[in-house]
Amino acid sequence: MSRNQRLETMQPNPAWDAASYPEVVETLGGAGLVFKVWGGDWCKDCRARLPDFGAALAAAGVPEERIEHYPVEKREDGSKVGPHVDEYGIELIPTVVVERDGEVLARFVEKEDVPVAVYLADRLAAESAAAEADD
Repeated sequence: MSRNQRLETMQPNPAWDAASYPEVVETLGGAGLVFKVWGGDWCKDCRARLPDFGAALAAAGVPEERIEHYPVEKREDGSKVGPHVDEYGIELIPTVVVERDGEVLARFVEKEDVPVAVYLADRLAAESAAAEADD
Protein backbone atom coordinates (compact mmCIF):
# COMPACT_ATOMS: atom_id res chain seq x y z
CA MET A 1 0.00 0.00 0.00
CA SER A 2 1.21 3.49 -0.72
CA ARG A 3 0.26 5.08 2.58
CA ASN A 4 3.91 5.17 3.65
CA GLN A 5 4.89 7.07 0.52
CA ARG A 6 3.70 10.64 0.27
CA LEU A 7 3.58 12.99 -2.67
CA GLU A 8 5.05 16.29 -1.55
CA THR A 9 3.01 17.93 -4.31
CA MET A 10 -0.15 17.06 -2.35
CA GLN A 11 0.84 19.46 0.44
CA PRO A 12 -2.05 21.96 0.53
CA ASN A 13 -1.50 25.32 -1.12
CA PRO A 14 -2.13 27.87 1.67
CA ALA A 15 -3.30 30.44 -0.90
CA TRP A 16 -6.19 28.24 -2.13
CA ASP A 17 -9.48 29.90 -1.19
CA ALA A 18 -12.07 27.36 -0.06
CA ALA A 19 -14.69 30.10 0.31
CA SER A 20 -14.59 30.57 -3.47
CA TYR A 21 -15.51 26.89 -4.02
CA PRO A 22 -18.18 25.94 -1.44
CA GLU A 23 -19.90 23.36 -3.67
CA VAL A 24 -16.56 21.75 -4.54
CA VAL A 25 -15.57 21.48 -0.89
CA GLU A 26 -18.95 20.02 0.08
CA THR A 27 -18.91 17.46 -2.74
CA LEU A 28 -15.33 16.31 -2.12
CA GLY A 29 -16.21 15.77 1.53
CA GLY A 30 -18.82 13.16 0.64
CA ALA A 31 -19.04 10.12 2.88
CA GLY A 32 -16.89 7.15 1.95
CA LEU A 33 -15.04 8.73 -0.96
CA VAL A 34 -11.49 7.44 -1.45
CA PHE A 35 -9.06 9.51 -3.52
CA LYS A 36 -6.26 7.65 -5.33
CA VAL A 37 -3.61 10.06 -6.56
CA TRP A 38 -0.88 9.17 -9.04
CA GLY A 39 1.80 11.78 -9.51
CA GLY A 40 5.47 12.59 -9.27
CA ASP A 41 7.18 15.31 -7.32
CA TRP A 42 9.47 15.67 -10.37
CA CYS A 43 6.47 16.38 -12.65
CA LYS A 44 5.72 20.03 -13.49
CA ASP A 45 2.01 19.32 -14.09
CA CYS A 46 1.75 17.66 -10.67
CA ARG A 47 3.56 20.55 -9.00
CA ALA A 48 1.17 22.97 -10.70
CA ARG A 49 -2.11 21.12 -10.03
CA LEU A 50 -1.88 18.94 -6.93
CA PRO A 51 -1.22 21.55 -4.20
CA ASP A 52 -4.62 23.17 -4.87
CA PHE A 53 -6.25 19.74 -4.89
CA GLY A 54 -4.57 18.93 -1.58
CA ALA A 55 -5.94 22.19 -0.19
CA ALA A 56 -9.45 21.34 -1.42
CA LEU A 57 -9.32 17.92 0.25
CA ALA A 58 -8.07 19.52 3.46
CA ALA A 59 -10.88 22.10 3.36
CA ALA A 60 -13.39 19.30 2.79
CA GLY A 61 -12.10 17.50 5.88
CA VAL A 62 -11.13 14.36 3.96
CA PRO A 63 -9.13 12.20 6.39
CA GLU A 64 -5.63 11.11 5.36
CA GLU A 65 -6.63 7.45 5.39
CA ARG A 66 -8.98 8.16 2.46
CA ILE A 67 -6.22 9.75 0.35
CA GLU A 68 -3.91 7.21 -1.26
CA HIS A 69 -0.67 8.49 -2.78
CA TYR A 70 0.95 6.56 -5.63
CA PRO A 71 4.33 8.04 -6.57
CA VAL A 72 5.15 7.40 -10.23
CA GLU A 73 8.43 7.41 -12.13
CA LYS A 74 8.87 7.98 -15.85
CA ARG A 75 10.75 5.52 -18.06
CA GLU A 76 12.98 6.72 -20.89
CA ASP A 77 10.17 5.99 -23.36
CA GLY A 78 7.81 8.24 -21.36
CA SER A 79 5.70 5.43 -19.95
CA LYS A 80 4.91 5.49 -16.25
CA VAL A 81 5.90 2.94 -13.63
CA GLY A 82 4.61 2.73 -10.08
CA PRO A 83 1.98 1.16 -7.83
CA HIS A 84 -1.22 0.09 -9.64
CA VAL A 85 -0.21 1.92 -12.86
CA ASP A 86 -1.17 -1.03 -15.06
CA GLU A 87 -4.28 -1.91 -13.05
CA TYR A 88 -5.69 1.62 -13.45
CA GLY A 89 -4.25 2.35 -16.92
CA ILE A 90 -2.18 5.34 -15.78
CA GLU A 91 -0.53 7.02 -18.77
CA LEU A 92 -0.49 10.70 -17.78
CA ILE A 93 0.03 12.33 -14.41
CA PRO A 94 -1.46 13.66 -12.37
CA THR A 95 -4.28 11.15 -12.44
CA VAL A 96 -6.83 11.02 -9.62
CA VAL A 97 -9.41 8.26 -9.29
CA VAL A 98 -12.30 8.63 -6.85
CA GLU A 99 -13.92 5.46 -5.55
CA ARG A 100 -16.60 4.50 -3.07
CA ASP A 101 -16.80 0.89 -1.91
CA GLY A 102 -14.35 -0.10 -4.66
CA GLU A 103 -16.46 1.43 -7.46
CA VAL A 104 -14.85 4.11 -9.62
CA LEU A 105 -17.04 7.23 -9.58
CA ALA A 106 -14.80 9.81 -11.25
CA ARG A 107 -11.38 10.12 -12.87
CA PHE A 108 -9.23 13.18 -13.53
CA VAL A 109 -6.33 12.97 -16.00
CA GLU A 110 -3.66 15.61 -16.58
CA LYS A 111 -5.04 16.78 -19.93
CA GLU A 112 -8.24 18.28 -18.46
CA ASP A 113 -8.30 22.07 -18.64
CA VAL A 114 -10.02 22.74 -15.29
CA PRO A 115 -8.65 22.40 -11.75
CA VAL A 116 -8.57 18.86 -10.35
CA ALA A 117 -10.98 19.60 -7.49
CA VAL A 118 -13.52 21.35 -9.73
CA TYR A 119 -13.39 18.62 -12.38
CA LEU A 120 -13.87 15.81 -9.86
CA ALA A 121 -16.61 17.64 -7.94
CA ASP A 122 -18.51 18.21 -11.19
CA ARG A 123 -18.24 14.51 -12.09
CA LEU A 124 -19.22 13.38 -8.60
CA ALA A 125 -22.24 15.72 -8.56
CA ALA A 126 -23.34 14.38 -11.97
CA GLU A 127 -22.87 10.80 -10.73
CA SER A 128 -24.92 11.56 -7.62
CA ALA A 129 -27.70 13.17 -9.66
CA ALA A 130 -27.81 10.19 -12.01
CA ALA A 131 -27.99 7.77 -9.07
CA GLU A 132 -30.84 9.74 -7.51
CA ALA A 133 -32.71 9.76 -10.83
CA ASP A 134 -32.44 5.96 -10.95
CA ASP A 135 -34.00 5.61 -7.49
